[in-house]
Amino acid sequence: MAKRVLVTEAVDKACTSILRSRGIAVDMKLGLNTDQLKDIIGQYDGMIVRSHTQVTRELIEAAGKLKVIGRAGVSVDNIDVEAATDHNVIVCNAPNSNIVSAAELAMGLIIAASRSIPQANEAMHHGVWDRAACKGTELYEKTLAIFGLGRVGGLVAQRAAAFGMKLIGYDPYCSRDRATALGVELYDSIDEVLPQADYITVHMPKTEETTGMFGPLEFAKMKDGVIVINVARGGIYDEKALSDFIAAGKVRAVGVDVFEGEPVITSPLHEFDQAILTPHIGADTSEAQRRAGAQIANYVALGLAGSVVPTAVNLTTVPPEVVDVAAPYVPACQLMGSMAAQLNRDTPQYLGVTAAGRIATSDIQVFVASTLKGILDYKEKGVVTPKNAEEVAHRHGIAIEASTTAASDGYSSSLTITADDVELAITVADPQRPARLVSLFGYRFDLVPGKRQLIFRYSDAPGRIGVIGTILGEHGINITTMQIGKRSDIDSALVFMNVEGDLDDAVLDELRESIDGLEDLWYIVL
Repeated sequence: MAKRVLVTEAVDKACTSILRSRGIAVDMKLGLNTDQLKDIIGQYDGMIVRSHTQVTRELIEAAGKLKVIGRAGVSVDNIDVEAATDHNVIVCNAPNSNIVSAAELAMGLIIAASRSIPQANEAMHHGVWDRAACKGTELYEKTLAIFGLGRVGGLVAQRAAAFGMKLIGYDPYCSRDRATALGVELYDSIDEVLPQADYITVHMPKTEETTGMFGPLEFAKMKDGVIVINVARGGIYDEKALSDFIAAGKVRAVGVDVFEGEPVITSPLHEFDQAILTPHIGADTSEAQRRAGAQIANYVALGLAGSVVPTAVNLTTVPPEVVDVAAPYVPACQLMGSMAAQLNRDTPQYLGVTAAGRIATSDIQVFVASTLKGILDYKEKGVVTPKNAEEVAHRHGIAIEASTTAASDGYSSSLTITADDVELAITVADPQRPARLVSLFGYRFDLVPGKRQLIFRYSDAPGRIGVIGTILGEHGINITTMQIGKRSDIDSALVFMNVEGDLDDAVLDELRESIDGLEDLWYIVL
């Protein structure tokens, strides 16, 4: 029976198209209230929301078979993540879908506030030509303070640098190396930053620490005539205090896209012409919505298939800055785990996972869990998540060793697993293309593993491939891909074939009996 996903808010058509292309039934039911949702949620395996639908503990408890809740955007403030975790429901998001749009809006508000663009436009529409009232300031050589140097803050830094702005910042979780790479002088305290800034922009999540982060004391420490921007989350600026300091002339202008208790019809900021207010439009570009829809569809589909979801917020997660690079390796790790299980012919007692190159900065536990899941799914021995991977491995007597390295053997990224005596390595050159096997048992390859594989190891001599091809041809088995691997340190050759057609024991026995010098033969089904 097909899995069913409920979509409760408008999403880009890419979202539903991707889900349906994977055999998942999709129901679009918009505008439902809480009671209506409770009445039907028990029918669904997955759910996709945006910011309006409130996914409460009560709703989650009414959802008997729900496995995944996807948020087509960044924040999951409207989802009770703790309740979802209690009920083994994955909550995932699309953390990098709207970052460009948000950064561009921040820059737009900075420029609009600097040059009084909305006020000039309003005056012109009312037949008023008043250049003096619209006198502005340049961004060039002004100091921009960025609070939060994650993905959006980093993009703002890059764009502001192009205007010749001096960049300073505060982010207790940002490394000095990252700040330096962005051209930002990083400070250890807010108080050091505030008196220097001509402009302040915040790009931080709303947490207990950041709620009310800028109140009367902080505004008092700011430079006279400062311009402040918020496209992050409502409540980081104390709006009452902000309006008081605008009235006092301390704050020259503001650009605010986010508010507490949205939608907001009235706010203390509404009375000021120099307050540029937008209705939470940071993510509202066609490009951002398309990315959000496509990304969340792919992640929900992974969750429904029992795969590790890279952006799961209630499990170990891939950091947003590397999710584009790391996400394709999740299914690739499961593929390698399944191959390793079949090559071993028994559950391995040792599993080593090494991430190399760009993916070395990812949380390697995601790759460990995905590989372990591939091994145990083939053996039908358990369900694995990054959160329980170590416990599951211990239960099955598997010792795990995880490591990272900058060296990736000429690839931008690669991932190697060792399961007892079996070694495999893969790389993903393009997220839109399948993983390529680049090493097996120390033999070099470069091919995409197919659904059915034949792998031979034998003493190298002429005529072996002819024998194999003849036998397979006689039984109607087609070879679609073949590569031969050799090593300088041993005489044996390793032959990897992708084949079409079912191979029964009789065909495999005939191959074993007919190939001179055969050392091993594996038939792998993925």
